[in-house]
Amino acid sequence: MTEKQLAFSVHLITASGAVFSMLSMLAAVEAKWSLMFLWLVVAFIVDGVDGPLARRFHVKKYAPQIDGVLLDLIIDYLTYVFIPAYALFKSGLLPGWTGWLAIIVITYGSVLYFADTRMKTKDNSFSGFPGCWNMVAVVIFALQPDFWVSLGLVVVLAAAMFTRLKFIHPVRTARWRHISLPVAFAWTFFTAWAAWTDFTAGPLVNGALAVTSLYLLGAGIAQQIIPPKPQTL
Repeated sequence: MTEKQLAFSVHLITASGAVFSMLSMLAAVEAKWSLMFLWLVVAFIVDGVDGPLARRFHVKKYAPQIDGVLLDLIIDYLTYVFIPAYALFKSGLLPGWTGWLAIIVITYGSVLYFADTRMKTKDNSFSGFPGCWNMVAVVIFALQPDFWVSLGLVVVLAAAMFTRLKFIHPVRTARWRHISLPVAFAWTFFTAWAAWTDFTAGPLVNGALAVTSLYLLGAGIAQQIIPPKPQTL
């Protein structure tokens, strides 16, 4: 394959996320929550590999006719925001007015965040909570805490989108990547396991899912508190 063909094929891989988001949405409409999350895991994997591939095959140089960043953001909004928000609303985990509040703050706040030109930091982390509501939703489905706890988590994270708190990108944030990347792999594995077993995997898997989620949510904030080690010459 030529360099242009390889670069364009990366866009095709990214675009496949739209298909997986539709399959996830179809499962959600039928209240097949486990299947919904399994398709979201597939989309999450695609989202994890297309970035490194795009940089490896220089898509901006060899396939500039398609805006890979815009393409990625469209799919991310579907898989990270829209579908998880729908699931929280329709599943009954956030009943009554709490469900309405959740879908409003999630969808409205996230679309503004995704359009914010300041969302990336100099170290390729995110400034503010990056709208990863798929992570939040799967933990709520697995642990099923009291709805007040779930609502509080949604409200706090929605507000965190508009703060200067840092949240890591497991692949692109260089600091602690030797920890963050394996944790991201582990999170994906435990999410798939929990969904595959219809959220009956038990406390060990649920605990691992909660711990890996807490690391991915808190590592960037910890980096803001803990200064990096000075480089030795």
